[in-house]
Amino acid sequence: MRPDKDDRTRKLLAIEAAKIMAESGIKDFYTAKRKAASRLGMSNTKNLPRNAEVEQALSEYLRLFKHDTQPVQLRELRETTLRIMHYLKKFNPHLAGAVLTGTADRYSGINIHVFTDSPEDIARYLLEEAIPFKAIETRLNQTKGQVVRYPAYYFTAGETEIEITVFPVDGIRQAPLSAVDGKPMRRASMSEVGQLIYKL
Repeated sequence: MRPDKDDRTRKLLAIEAAKIMAESGIKDFYTAKRKAASRLGMSNTKNLPRNAEVEQALSEYLRLFKHDTQPVQLRELRETTLRIMHYLKKFNPHLAGAVLTGTADRYSGINIHVFTDSPEDIARYLLEEAIPFKAIETRLNQTKGQVVRYPAYYFTAGETEIEITVFPVDGIRQAPLSAVDGKPMRRASMSEVGQLIYKL
């Protein structure tokens, strides 16, 4: 396949994967790309777009076709995030994921990183606040080729899924790698989330 045709194929797949993510609630990039390939009759292709290409297409799709609803949904998610971060402020909470990058919609959950050398403190705090939760584990790429398991807690606020991932205190110095572009994950403090809400 010629390079220019490769580029066109990846772009078509990225656009279709973005549409699938925006319309069906699928948030896993690989799943969306495989569904896009199947939908476009390209199931056998190995020329899948990179996650960053899909995220860029998703941003564009939301801007073009969800401009009347997505900004409102994003603001509501960020406001919910800020309230949760306020409850967790003694654990230095930082927002990560789609709610931070701006591609979140009504299907999106909220990902918050907290920092303590005793993960049980988070469970105890949630119990004290009478918040029903489920203890889970999150696997993240800390460096290229190094997957680290982190304790996490899952609960819901209304219809919104919340995932609190617990890092050691010094984990604030090195963010895990993003599944989108392989670079250190963006994180935002409470004040930075407040500024994002103000700008919307």
